[in-house]
Amino acid sequence: MTKQPAVYILASQRNGTLYTGVTSDLVKRIWEHRSDLVDGFTKRHGVHCLVYFELHSDMYEAIRREKQIKKWNRAWKIDLIEKANSQWHDLWPTIVGGVDLDSRFRGKDEGGGAA
Repeated sequence: MTKQPAVYILASQRNGTLYTGVTSDLVKRIWEHRSDLVDGFTKRHGVHCLVYFELHSDMYEAIRREKQIKKWNRAWKIDLIEKANSQWHDLWPTIVGGVDLDSRFRGKDEGGGAA
């Protein structure tokens, strides 16, 4: 996946704590959350599961959408997630194409050696 503005929702578990964010690089940003590299809400509350995302053509539109979703009540956010991802599957494998990027971002190739 190449860099593209995106809005995303992370969850601690099904119907758990939710976090809505925006980024220009979805793979990198979600990896940062999953690896607890970002101090703040997601690290404190264990919110690491990507349950929803939308890609946008420009950052202005993505930021507008993020602000819109953040104003929504919890029930609306859950409805948005469940319409797109009814089982609350972690969508991380979807955005990385099945490649184990957790190890690759740490400087290791797929064989486990140094990059």
